[in-house]
Amino acid sequence: MSPTRVHNYRRGVVAVLVGCLVGVALPARIARADPSVAQIEAQIQTIWNQAEPLIEKYNAVHEQYQKNKARQSELQKQIDPLQRQVDLGRVRVGAMAAAVYKGGRADTLNAVLTSGSPKQLADQLTFLDMLARDQDRQLAGVSTAKATLDGQKAPIDTLVAELAQQDTDLAQQRAAIEAKLTELQKLRTQAYGSSGGGTGSYRPWPCPSEYLPTNGYKAAAYACKQAGIPYVWAAAGPNGFDCSGLTLAAWRQVGVNLPHNAAAQRRSMPYVSRADIQLGDLVFYYSDIHHVAIYVGGGKVMSAPTFGDHVRMVSIDSSPIHSIGRPG
Repeated sequence: MSPTRVHNYRRGVVAVLVGCLVGVALPARIARADPSVAQIEAQIQTIWNQAEPLIEKYNAVHEQYQKNKARQSELQKQIDPLQRQVDLGRVRVGAMAAAVYKGGRADTLNAVLTSGSPKQLADQLTFLDMLARDQDRQLAGVSTAKATLDGQKAPIDTLVAELAQQDTDLAQQRAAIEAKLTELQKLRTQAYGSSGGGTGSYRPWPCPSEYLPTNGYKAAAYACKQAGIPYVWAAAGPNGFDCSGLTLAAWRQVGVNLPHNAAAQRRSMPYVSRADIQLGDLVFYYSDIHHVAIYVGGGKVMSAPTFGDHVRMVSIDSSPIHSIGRPG
């Protein structure tokens, strides 16, 4: 083979090899390509659909924990004076027991020997009998007080044990939630940078859409004023809200107390049809009711939507609606 033909042959082989390498390299670059914003948003939604139910569960358990602690304190205040009565009764019983031990049957014998007449003997025996009966009554009173104390203390002991278990459960729930939120924040940073995403006004339409002289309007107006406040899980204002914390705070302004949990809020109020929806009504989302927002008119709700976001005005149909309710 001539040098020219060898050179041409080598050039052909190199060209084939380069073509093969290019053919291999291109798919590898595609596989390593950063996900699109749409793909990241889809991942965010998937993770949030797992995290928000955990947050709402935490809210429910934490609220129950606070109620139990308050009940424990109330019962303890009732038990303290009873404990003092029992302690005093024990002192009295101890003194009487010592007197009985010291006297024994000698009191009766002494009454017989020292009595000056049958009447005096009868009077002394009657006195001894009355003293014995009084001792029995005091002993019975102490026993009753002790039984009452035990009855009061038993549920306290059970409650303390339950609170200890709840505290452990809360720690586990918190760890799971924080792990989810850390993962979510990484995705948001990847998609939007450290700003967390979101542009423009958080309240781009009139909010509420109209004025009405109702508590629902007042609750809706409060929610509208929170536009731009950061989402903070398990928070009910003033510097952060989660979804049920926002609706709780809005209705608290007009004296209506709601639980800090979307599903529990749903159970606390009557259903309302969409055709009859009014300002301030609560809109519950998803089949397991792990999200809630407040209706502000014009087909819009104010919502604390997700970790890394802010309280904002969105379409009532931004998520699958479960039902609508009216506090009051």
